[in-house]
Amino acid sequence: MAETIMEQYLRKIVAHLESLREEADSVNRAARLIADHVSQDKIVYVYGPGGHSNLGAQEVFFRAGGLMHVSAILDEGTLLSGGALRSMAIERTPGYGTIVIDDYNLQAGDLLIIVNAYGINAATIDAALEAKRRGVTTIGVTSVKHATATPANHPARHPSKKNLFELVDVVLDCKVEVGDAVINIPNLDQPVAAMSTFANAYLLNCVMAEAVRLMVQKGITPPIWMSGNAPGGDETNARFIERFKGRIKKL
Repeated sequence: MAETIMEQYLRKIVAHLESLREEADSVNRAARLIADHVSQDKIVYVYGPGGHSNLGAQEVFFRAGGLMHVSAILDEGTLLSGGALRSMAIERTPGYGTIVIDDYNLQAGDLLIIVNAYGINAATIDAALEAKRRGVTTIGVTSVKHATATPANHPARHPSKKNLFELVDVVLDCKVEVGDAVINIPNLDQPVAAMSTFANAYLLNCVMAEAVRLMVQKGITPPIWMSGNAPGGDETNARFIERFKGRIKKL
């Protein structure tokens, strides 16, 4: 009996996430950076310069079980809520990522996670270059395979033709295949059902959880968001809100 779509997709998702075990060393390196940062009561910035890349930043921001020290850079320019075609045009605009980093006033000693599975668009590369220029430590969540397979003359590319994985201090390779979609349907040329959101979210949550484990191991208890829909959630979170108001732009 042929696999159903649900069975195919589940099998491919599980196999892909299993392949990300190869990133254990990079996950540990990134987690140590975050743990050290949060232990000093510093904010960890997360930027997903692109339509669905923004989901990576949202995944670890203001999320049940997530670190309160995370600040998502949710710039309205590339959010799909402002228009999908507009978002794509802006993520391809040279200089835009530089403006976003400047708007958040990132400085030497800050820590920035840049999430973009394809790792080539102008906003992504400008953000990485500007962060590097400012002395910001960077972690990239991106697919090395997808970036290297994308032609240098692709219209989404930054003028420098650089890839995100070449510019960051720590690379978390999400291993997304070219085109992202993974399900082939008979008599249809275009694959369906994307993988990047699963891969990015898995790596990000692994890193954050490992960072928390490292801190607890050292006797540090970082503030963690509790679901506001769970009993006691509002009361638990309220103990920390004032500590982060004004420090986290989108809180």
